[in-house]
Amino acid sequence: MPFGRNSEDAPKGPIIPKSPNEALKPERVPQPPRRSRKARSQLVIFLNFIMTLAVALCVVAVAAFYYVMSAYQNPGPLAVNTNFVVRNGAGPAEIGSSLERNGIVSDGRIFRYVSDIYLEEGESLKAGEYAIRAGASMKEIMDLLKSGKSITYSVSFPEGLTVKQMFNKLAEDSILEGDLPAELPPEGSLRPDTYLYSRGDKRADIVKQMLAAQQKLIDEVWQRRDPDLPLKSKEELVILASIVEKETGRADERAHVASVFYNRLNKGMRLQSDPTIVYGLFGGDGKPSDRPIYQSDIKKETPYNTYVIKGLPPTPIANPGRAALEAVANPWRSKDLYFVADGTGGHLFAQTLEEHNANVRRWRKIEAERGADPEILVDGQPEGEAEEPAQPAVVKKGKKN
Repeated sequence: MPFGRNSEDAPKGPIIPKSPNEALKPERVPQPPRRSRKARSQLVIFLNFIMTLAVALCVVAVAAFYYVMSAYQNPGPLAVNTNFVVRNGAGPAEIGSSLERNGIVSDGRIFRYVSDIYLEEGESLKAGEYAIRAGASMKEIMDLLKSGKSITYSVSFPEGLTVKQMFNKLAEDSILEGDLPAELPPEGSLRPDTYLYSRGDKRADIVKQMLAAQQKLIDEVWQRRDPDLPLKSKEELVILASIVEKETGRADERAHVASVFYNRLNKGMRLQSDPTIVYGLFGGDGKPSDRPIYQSDIKKETPYNTYVIKGLPPTPIANPGRAALEAVANPWRSKDLYFVADGTGGHLFAQTLEEHNANVRRWRKIEAERGADPEILVDGQPEGEAEEPAQPAVVKKGKKN
């Protein structure tokens, strides 16, 4: 047996010798086996294609989902902090397009479709103006717009403004939108306060808040009023409170001033309050800053001039705040019938005409030292104008015109 050959590898049967030429010829490669009819079926070929396509689509879908979620959650392209406004009625498509247009997100469509997935039933992106930080992701922006935590602005109304003056302030506000009511509300019906709002809020809505807030305040104060007051209605409370509001800005004097007016009403004396002269002359527009009040104005007959009319004027002369309303609802117990400015922002009170005239002389001296025109009525009546309680008396004061 030849070396290296196993008996099992040896060909069986007789060995037929080949010529050198035959030995050098390449052997014929055998034909591959014939494919079965089943393997050649068009259905199988189609199913194989579908499976391959499905696998490819799954791979693409996974890759696309990863890309979309990464784009939604990764930091956005915004380079610096900015404000973004969502108008009333804007939907996710409009918001997404606007975000992309302003360079806040990279793709508005991704923001829209993924936000729809995150938003639960009943949730929405709220209108307003939002502060968006640099690099905020779409997810962070969606959460912010969903929360409604928009930038807030404020408009403040000090006590003692008229309704018309408040309306003018609202009209001048550049952030608020919409028209004011065509008709002015009644004088005294708007609450002086600071009101917060967001961009896109309406002026008319602020007015509704002011009306509701003042009515609620008046109702509360009226319920806690002194039962012995000579007031017939809430309207009379507001009328007198508006006069007190215009007379003094000092919180520690309001209840004292209110007591003087009550004492005069109880004795049948005219109130003789300078702010009522001003309202009778100029109404809700207020006194022009360059127009003084002269002694001759005292005798001008208007429905509001309490030097001429008896009792309260027909309506409030301004919008009183809480302090003035509470002072009128629960005044001091005093016997004072007069008061006049003391030159320091406060007032001197008196029970008698003699004492009052002495206070007036002191005030007129201060006015003279300041160079005031004696014909101008400035927080102090010339001596002799006031009368005894049996006749109309003078109430002099100080703060506001």
